[in-house]
Amino acid sequence: MKTSNARALRETETKLPGIVYKILRAFTVIHPGEGLTVFLLTLNVFLLLAAYYIIKPVRDALMLDSWPAEIKSYLGAAIAVLLIFVVKIFSSIASRFPRQKLITWVTLFFISNLGLFYILHLSGVGPGTMGIIFFIWAGIFNLIIIAQFWGFASDLYSEEEGKRLFPIVAFGATFGGFAGGKITAWLVVPLGSFQLMLIAGGILGICILFTWIIHRREIKRADHKATKVSQEEESRKEEQEKPLEKGGAFRLVFKSRYLLYLAFFVLLLNFVNTNGVYMLDTVAKSAAIKAVETGTAAGLDQGQFLTKFFAGFYNIMNLFAMFVQLFVVSRIFKWFGVRAAIFFLPALALGGYFFISLGAYLLLVKWVKAVENGMDYSLMNTTRHSLFLITSREEKYKAQAVTKTFFHRSGDVLSAGLVFLGTTYLAFKVENFAIVNIALVFIWITLGILIAKEHKKLSAQRTAYRVE
Repeated sequence: MKTSNARALRETETKLPGIVYKILRAFTVIHPGEGLTVFLLTLNVFLLLAAYYIIKPVRDALMLDSWPAEIKSYLGAAIAVLLIFVVKIFSSIASRFPRQKLITWVTLFFISNLGLFYILHLSGVGPGTMGIIFFIWAGIFNLIIIAQFWGFASDLYSEEEGKRLFPIVAFGATFGGFAGGKITAWLVVPLGSFQLMLIAGGILGICILFTWIIHRREIKRADHKATKVSQEEESRKEEQEKPLEKGGAFRLVFKSRYLLYLAFFVLLLNFVNTNGVYMLDTVAKSAAIKAVETGTAAGLDQGQFLTKFFAGFYNIMNLFAMFVQLFVVSRIFKWFGVRAAIFFLPALALGGYFFISLGAYLLLVKWVKAVENGMDYSLMNTTRHSLFLITSREEKYKAQAVTKTFFHRSGDVLSAGLVFLGTTYLAFKVENFAIVNIALVFIWITLGILIAKEHKKLSAQRTAYRVE
């Protein structure tokens, strides 16, 4: 009876997504019964990133309206310190609630915060104070909300399934960022910045609904497996319904060589990336000043010139990221594997910053950063999450959260320190910062080699355990 039910379920699910199932199969290998869950996860993360990219321009506008750009760099240090306490609180909550309730309560908390910011705006809180508070909040929100989604996704799939399906899910994130920016551009004039916060909150509410639908669907699917498989799935289902074990996120990272390498890999990645952002900002601002002074800015003032430049930059970056996510990531995973995928972004960064070190021209820096960021948001983003597929449930939620939050932001702190030293004491030019990045990339690649070795060892251990 169970076998016939399982067969009927597979046949129904193969037909259920219809055209969506066929579209997904064009980009990766989709097995019967997987299509609808993958589509729902993709739609879920699409909405999450759309909400964030509605919030992000509001955050930047509030900050730059009242504070100089350097303050944004220094606030990265404040966010990194706060994340130590935020991650501890998140770990404590994760030990008390099962995954679907954990995601629900954390998301509801952030939704309520958006409503509170809107109320503070109506009550007349000054834009300077609001800018700093909202900037710090958005930095924490983005990292926590995305980290818990990928913990959830990693909890649903085995290592083999994740390698096939994560490239499609990650495309939803890339496309969501693109769509969120477009939505903001369309609605900011008729609605205003603070009303956009409420729209973002409404989108997050829909994400909670998707989480419950996906969770219930995967739990029910476990009931339709064949006899031996169903026993394993029953155990897995009971495990997924439980809260996580008690224990701190930082403890999990520091007791595992693999997780520690991953954490510092993310730190180096963001250190290099943020240095590159500073280089791009510096070269773009110099070009804007020169264009206005020489009358070659086509009648634009400095702010308009920069707005137009960055609009073009983000369009190139997002289009490149979507192309890589759809047509390249799954093939790299299939042909080379996740361990080889680690090295594509460092190799591109190494070549890009080498050319910048020879001469930091605006067009060169623009394209180097567009390709670097696009590869980061597509291939590297998918690779980072796939590397957690072989970890335990606690590590998928807690260790991934602390890696995505504290260690990621620590890269911002180091970059701010380098910018301060380079501009205040060392008289660095953009080319000098590029040389520092080249040295950092070699350390980054070394960490990638260590991660690949540990990943191979852990994968072999998991395979041996299953055989036994």
